[in-house]
Amino acid sequence: MSDSLRDQLLGLGFKPPARPERKPVQDPARKSANRPRPGAGTRAAEHPRKPAPGAPRRHEKPRPPHHGKRGTREDIDLAKAYAIRAQKEKDDRIEAERLKQEQARQRREAKARLAALLDGKALNDPAAEIARHFDYGGKIKRIHVNEAQLKALNAGELGVVQLDGRYLLVEAALLAQAEAIFAAAVALKVDAAAPVQDDPYADPRFQVPDDLVW
Repeated sequence: MSDSLRDQLLGLGFKPPARPERKPVQDPARKSANRPRPGAGTRAAEHPRKPAPGAPRRHEKPRPPHHGKRGTREDIDLAKAYAIRAQKEKDDRIEAERLKQEQARQRREAKARLAALLDGKALNDPAAEIARHFDYGGKIKRIHVNEAQLKALNAGELGVVQLDGRYLLVEAALLAQAEAIFAAAVALKVDAAAPVQDDPYADPRFQVPDDLVW
């Protein structure tokens, strides 16, 4: 196309045809060098690069600071202390219950021996009319005796033993044996050497009303 015709077409608004883009020619040796080797991607996926020491891994929450471990150790020690105290309290309750049962057993055996000792040896007089009062267990009790028994009781020659809710009049020697077996059963033991005012119920003239006796 001549320049004059080309100029006329350009003047009329026609654009020149676009030149085809030329692709760069690569060196075959360089192209083969850039090609990935077989299995290289697989090995990279199977063996990812290890993170730096101390750096958090992907999809892993940051670890708490060091003092959190100390708090966990203190919580564990506190839990152990509570467990030890709870076990000790349990052992104390078991031991207290064991002692209570042991004391009850000894009490039953002592009362059984006392009953065998006093069997048929009580000196209570069914016809006695004199009420001899005494303090036993924090309450005022009484036993009926005759005149001779009252004098012997106040002189310490006789004594009173409680057995199964009954008050038995016994000799002083038997009272001593009963005290050795079960001291709590001795209801009245008079010391002849003690002043009379120490026993306000020794004189029958000082009677205690019946409604004050339990």
